[in-house]
Amino acid sequence: MADLKRRTLTLITGKQIRLFGNSIAIGKSLEVGEGYAPNIFSCTLDQTIEKPLATPSNPHKLTVEEIMDLADYNIQLWMDLKANIRKYGLDSSRIFNSEALK
Repeated sequence: MADLKRRTLTLITGKQIRLFGNSIAIGKSLEVGEGYAPNIFSCTLDQTIEKPLATPSNPHKLTVEEIMDLADYNIQLWMDLKANIRKYGLDSSRIFNSEALK
């Protein structure tokens, strides 16, 4: 299984991809890239105290149900990408959601 440590994505084959940020994102078009801005739900460190304290940042005040809905949405996009790759192969543009590309 892939692993992400110290801004390096290591794949099952051993291939490593250096990232600029610390997350991978998938869009409605099923294109994959880096997710740079942790501005919906993230962890922040309060470094004004001697021992930094990590706290969740939830600027949109999302509920547990809304976070779960967001997770389900992203999981479905990844599952759709996997299904399309199995169906069309890696060299076909039909992998992507063409409606979302417009």
